[in-house]
Amino acid sequence: MGIIAWIVIGIAAGWLAEQVMGRNHGLLTNLIVGVVGAFLGGFIGSSVFGIGLTGFSWQSLIVAFLGACLLLFILGLVKRRA
Repeated sequence: MGIIAWIVIGIAAGWLAEQVMGRNHGLLTNLIVGVVGAFLGGFIGSSVFGIGLTGFSWQSLIVAFLGACLLLFILGLVKRRA
């Protein structure tokens, strides 16, 4: 997938996760959360469920969104302990 597609999916997934998780971040943070969430969701999807997603698709956005939500959840747990 091209870098522009990763950026678009990252921003969209980060923004959606931000809305669902009740957070308030900026555009750059949404991009970072979305892209890291895409890697996290893709890793879990391929390792645990054997699902391999490539290309710019709705499935990629959903996996990135779920990974971003998981990332925000984990960061929330870590932040509470600190």
